[in-house]
Amino acid sequence: MKAMIKVDITIIGAGVIGLSIGRELASTADHVVIMEKEPHPGMGISSRNSEVIHAGIYYPKKSLKARLCVEGAGMLSEYCSARTIPCQSMGKVIVATESSEEKAVEKLFLKGKDNGVQGLKILGRSDLKKIEPSVSGICALHSPNTGIIDSHRLIRSLEADCLDKGASIFYNTEVLALEKSSQGFVCTAGHMSGSPYTFSSRIVINAAGLFSDRISALAGIDIDAAGYRIYPVKGEYFRVRGGKHTLVGGLVYPVPEKSLTGLGIHATKDLAGFLRLGPNAFPVDEISYDVDPSHAQVFYENARAMLPFLEPSDLVPDMAGVRPKIQKPGGSQRDFLICHEETRGLAGLFTLAGIESPGLTSCLAVGRHVAALAKEAGLVSQIR
Repeated sequence: MKAMIKVDITIIGAGVIGLSIGRELASTADHVVIMEKEPHPGMGISSRNSEVIHAGIYYPKKSLKARLCVEGAGMLSEYCSARTIPCQSMGKVIVATESSEEKAVEKLFLKGKDNGVQGLKILGRSDLKKIEPSVSGICALHSPNTGIIDSHRLIRSLEADCLDKGASIFYNTEVLALEKSSQGFVCTAGHMSGSPYTFSSRIVINAAGLFSDRISALAGIDIDAAGYRIYPVKGEYFRVRGGKHTLVGGLVYPVPEKSLTGLGIHATKDLAGFLRLGPNAFPVDEISYDVDPSHAQVFYENARAMLPFLEPSDLVPDMAGVRPKIQKPGGSQRDFLICHEETRGLAGLFTLAGIESPGLTSCLAVGRHVAALAKEAGLVSQIR
């Protein structure tokens, strides 16, 4: 009988999170494999978002989202500079268009300061006009260090890092079964062009994004009891045409929704200088990336208070993404879920779930955090 192939670490998912973990761990292990069911890296959440490098304003103090966002933003800026990845700190204003929203702006200012965000300032109407002359609001929170990044170039750079450090990446490959063994886990995987095969892995890291709950279930975890079930929330974007992109200089956000289902329909510039609105946020049962053109009217109605120059005819469908929410529809906000499953009798299995915004900003910090958890558990140090 042919001996089973053994690897040290298997990472499930080649988005920015899985790749960031891979680049941290590849240099500490002999055999790191990354498995991705799509034909290319980062085809899901990683590349279907606003491409914003967030500052860390919205999240509760001491939460993983707050800490990893602030750490990650700094790490990402240094990484992009070293790798010549296009990114730009163009600044952001969170705009109150009604007097009832002024207190929310003040609370965001205090929350951002508590989280260590630098440079925040509350603007009155006249100061807002100096920064964004075409934006309407009675006050705003200004975050000068918020910016945008070329997420596609970032994804390819992280992929190259993993390969350069000796990791292997298998695309069009889906994990079909995961069973605990005395030496780690027996993994069954299937490639689209071949028969399923099994191998043994000492460590398994579940960074499967929208499908992380399926991987957890394969490992025998009750995803409802554990709070791991994914509730997909779709967000669509519309591009602003007709030259009106020149009327906005940076990023323009409304006061966020209380449950943080989303940050509200906001206006973002891309690195080419074009303007788009989005995303909206609504639960879906199936993953699809089409944009319903009839939603343009809702986008217009939501944005016109901030952007009075808009007309309904300015909006054309752009793209869509789906967020891996772990909070039930209407439920309270939840933090990133990053844990070692040792207490469930699954030592060596790490779960990452609910890694939505600010996941792109936090990706390098998440990679470092997971590597630290593995080292603290004594799992990485045992490899060499």
